Amino acid sequence: MNAQTLFYIIIGIIIINFIKDKILDAFNAKHFNNPIPEELKDVYDQDEYKKSQAYKTVNYKFGIWTSLFSFILTLAFLFLDGFEYVDNIARSYSENPIIIALIFFGIIMIASDIITTPLSYYKTFVIEEKFGFNKTTKKTFILDKLKGLLIMILLGGGIIALIVWFYEITGNQFWLYAWGIVTVFTIFMNMFYSKIVVPMFNKQTPLEDGDLRNKISDYAKSVGFSLNKIFIIDGSKRSTKANAYFSGFGSEKRVTLYDTLVEDLEDEEIVAVLAHEVGHYKRKHIIFNLVTSILLTGLTLYILSIFISNPLLSNAIGVEIPGFHVGLITFGLLYSPISELTGLIMNYVSRVFEYQADDYAKNTYKAEPLITSLKKLSKNSLSNLTPHKAYVFMHYSHPTLLERIRNLKK
Repeated sequence: MNAQTLFYIIIGIIIINFIKDKILDAFNAKHFNNPIPEELKDVYDQDEYKKSQAYKTVNYKFGIWTSLFSFILTLAFLFLDGFEYVDNIARSYSENPIIIALIFFGIIMIASDIITTPLSYYKTFVIEEKFGFNKTTKKTFILDKLKGLLIMILLGGGIIALIVWFYEITGNQFWLYAWGIVTVFTIFMNMFYSKIVVPMFNKQTPLEDGDLRNKISDYAKSVGFSLNKIFIIDGSKRSTKANAYFSGFGSEKRVTLYDTLVEDLEDEEIVAVLAHEVGHYKRKHIIFNLVTSILLTGLTLYILSIFISNPLLSNAIGVEIPGFHVGLITFGLLYSPISELTGLIMNYVSRVFEYQADDYAKNTYKAEPLITSLKKLSKNSLSNLTPHKAYVFMHYSHPTLLERIRNLKK
């Protein structure tokens, strides 16, 4: 196989992915106006249902234009040898492979951010604003961008530098060292993300003593679950949408509730949502996801180590001087179908886990408050109650609202 053949394989993958996604989106959009199932009739009144239809339609149209823009830009960049241009800039500043890689990815990352920021701004301050979701100020939006960029430079840059350094020293054995670094980083972030990263963006305060905390503590004790760290996060700083999540292990495990969740739900509904989250912990879903993620990363890095030294990877996207950083880009493009397949499997497993967590909440607490909480959360986010089955299969990490309610009522 020569470089030109590999180039057209990459182009083929990009085109097929784009067409597949647009067909799925179109199928899903055709279901926007489907009759609401009997079990979900009480989620929306007539006006709210029309609002949800409008919200879905606006996002669908916006998604078409943004993905088309990204698709055309990606193809243009490849056909016009954009990576060769960026590589030449990076090499003009240094001969050190680590410095070259950092400049190369830095240029691509910053350019990508500059291009996508106006789209993100429109999504936040036009679409989300129009439908009453947005609470983000322009100052918060800019600060979030800058903080995200800083984290990407420090963490992303640090990991890339280490991986390139290991490659330069150990050759094709680099994947073992890279896997070790990524594993340590993944475990560390799972343990301390809420303690280190979240405070950079949001204010977290311990849930005050009172009825809600007592009800949560009583439930946790009833299932033998030690839970001392319950936090409220100021999600309303950015959006009216609500959420709750579980993070950490051992002494670092904590539950975080969005203030919007506490405001929108009754105490019993909040306890039911937490019972669901406890179910994930008790059923070892968090450990499974962590271990699976680490193993998939190891497999990906191993496959990368087999091909990364082949100059064909760099030549395929128009770069004359082979380099680890360029090979990484080509590998990522070629590996995307495999990533899609593993993503499909993980989405399926995730949906199974959601049923199991719902069952746990139903059996250790109550089904009804979880059902009403799910309906309220769907209503408040104007979610799609009638998605296409193929779209759910490809993209959903959770079962649909209808599927979850039917399972909870069994």
